Amino acid sequence: MKTVTLGKTGITVVQNGFGALPIQRITQEEAVALLRRAYAGGMRFFDTARAYSDSEIKLGAAFGDGFLDRGQIIIATKTAAKTPDGFRRDLETSLNNLRTDYIDIYQFHMMGECWRPGDGSGMYECMQKAREEGLIRHIGGTAHKIGVAREIVESGLYETLQYPISYLADDREIELMRSCRDHGVGLICMKGMAGGLIRSARAAMAFIGQFDGAVPIWGIQRESELEEWLSFMEETPVMDAETEAFIRREQEELKGDFCRGCGYCMPCTAGIQINQCNRMSLMLRRAPSKGWLDEHWQQEMARIDDCISCGACLPKCPYGLDIPTLLRKNLEDYREVLAGRRSV
Repeated sequence: MKTVTLGKTGITVVQNGFGALPIQRITQEEAVALLRRAYAGGMRFFDTARAYSDSEIKLGAAFGDGFLDRGQIIIATKTAAKTPDGFRRDLETSLNNLRTDYIDIYQFHMMGECWRPGDGSGMYECMQKAREEGLIRHIGGTAHKIGVAREIVESGLYETLQYPISYLADDREIELMRSCRDHGVGLICMKGMAGGLIRSARAAMAFIGQFDGAVPIWGIQRESELEEWLSFMEETPVMDAETEAFIRREQEELKGDFCRGCGYCMPCTAGIQINQCNRMSLMLRRAPSKGWLDEHWQQEMARIDDCISCGACLPKCPYGLDIPTLLRKNLEDYREVLAGRRSV
């Protein structure tokens, strides 16, 4: 496994990071064991957020209180605050949860705009002050909207960008990766498995491995998942002819309009869980599971009948999807599967 440097931050880590969003779904004991196993296996980059319920607390329990030298790992976390007061509360909470006196990379979460000094919000100034105080080391931002992502990269104000990158990336997203390189911005790649749509960890790893300065953060919840990523430390997948052909077939199957599950469209005025319901057809076909057909998901999918096409979700979608139309198509497919008229 090669090491990469995140742009001008100078942070150098193996190109195999731990995304800590999923550990909020397991017990603290399980999470601590998983995180420590990741560290023992060679992972050094750990990404979390205030928005991920108790994820920070679990990360702090795993690595805080002298378990290891703080300089041996890189911790990135995020604030979704929109005011300076909220920013400060989030930062203090994160430091306490993580049991650390500094955060390596502090990121604005799901940025809807590129905050700058003097823009009247005071938000970027909060980052500057926190860095001056030694509470954070580097300033980063996360985005799902490519226009905002470009602004972040080109502004010269942010040292890292976190953005959804997988082997389903389109030409605009590949160009964004090149722009990060050219501007010296470290790229943290979230959703490397496209929210569950991608099936091949080997192909996902081989794709990211082509790009220097990019660190993928794989969302890890189970030991079996972790062990697969750790196995790549010694035998790292490469982009060979077979893998290239596989990825081309995947891209052909998924090209066009499909939901990435980012959740920007939420909340729905009719209570529909859009970011899951709007990709149910793909999940059933690509990740078949009886769990998607249980009573809970039948009820959730039935909510699509309540859609009034109000359009509130449409301007929020970073990918310009016709959400009401796609929802109805997913419901139609779902009911075909339930009735046994179509197999998964």
